[in-house]
Amino acid sequence: MADSSGPRLIFDFEGFKYEVYDTQVLNRDYDTLLLAWRRPIGGSEGRRSRVILKPVQVPSDRERSERAWEEVQLASHLDHSGIAKVYGYAFHGDNAYVVSEHLRGCYLLTAMDFALVVERRLSPAFAAYVAAEVAGALGYAHQRSSEGHPMHIVHRAVGPMRIRLGFDGRVKLTNFGAAYSELRDRLKTPPGLLRGDPAYCAPEVLRAAMESAGGRPDPLIGGAIDGKADVFSLGLVLLEMLLAEYPLDPTDTPVEGAPVGFSFPVRAERTTQLSLDVLAYRLLRFHPSQAERRLEFAPGPLRSIVRRALQPDPRERFSAAEMREELLVYLGTVEPPVLAEEIAAELKAIFEAAARVKRLTANPIERTALTPDEDDG
Repeated sequence: MADSSGPRLIFDFEGFKYEVYDTQVLNRDYDTLLLAWRRPIGGSEGRRSRVILKPVQVPSDRERSERAWEEVQLASHLDHSGIAKVYGYAFHGDNAYVVSEHLRGCYLLTAMDFALVVERRLSPAFAAYVAAEVAGALGYAHQRSSEGHPMHIVHRAVGPMRIRLGFDGRVKLTNFGAAYSELRDRLKTPPGLLRGDPAYCAPEVLRAAMESAGGRPDPLIGGAIDGKADVFSLGLVLLEMLLAEYPLDPTDTPVEGAPVGFSFPVRAERTTQLSLDVLAYRLLRFHPSQAERRLEFAPGPLRSIVRRALQPDPRERFSAAEMREELLVYLGTVEPPVLAEEIAAELKAIFEAAARVKRLTANPIERTALTPDEDDG
């Protein structure tokens, strides 16, 4: 990406020079993400690479550094092609950043938004492929251990803005910053705080936050909540890709509102377009049969996968690995075969149509989505 105004911020940290040149995401509902060049100090310009800097935004300087350290430490246990790499952290003055890889492409939310505006729908095969790749990444994370002890990792923020689609057909799960794990000395979640993304959380995670506000112990500890919470989140994402709208806020069916204070005294770490009261009320009343009625147009195997992923009782859900296998079975029936090249072509077609619709550039969440990247030097 060429920027005639030059870098917005330049700083050195632990052997690297960082040149921040644009803001990829700046929205109250999501983490701020900065685009930067990184190169070894003293290295040639040709050795630079593009990275993402995520400012760690918490009130306390001590918690800011601990949050950055914890995310980097967790990432050191995650080496999977479907998980965005975290290179480390960087400090500049009072600011802490988590440094991660940049994949040329867009977030799934951007692809869905662009498809909607240009009156297209993501194909069922596209949706299944993306969900299968994310399920594979989650299955890997859920099974990780440290020194022979299970880490019990739960991402807690699986959603369209944490799924990155590459223009080459790759799919990567990003941002384990809200993840639960049993890392030594990990920061404890305060009672009543809903970590992660409330819009895609599993009902047991919401209930856990409501219960912890009443003084009960953290139900994540000991496996009372496990990776199947992420499966529910991914099921909602798959349903959203198929429906082309957020499942808990349908446009074609009136949905009962929530009593004021329904979620009291839970507080969410992030804001959402729907109030937490409304989200909590709809989520706890949601049943997969509601989704199936709206998926009559979708292939039968995908309807079955959505139904099992969205079971209110986690014991009746897939594991992430099982969900991936079922999605792969479905993809094996699609002709022609669904490969990364087909996913890249569908994404490219959506972007080419979106580029012709200038109003898309007014206020997208991913601000740089339609700005072409120049090759890494």
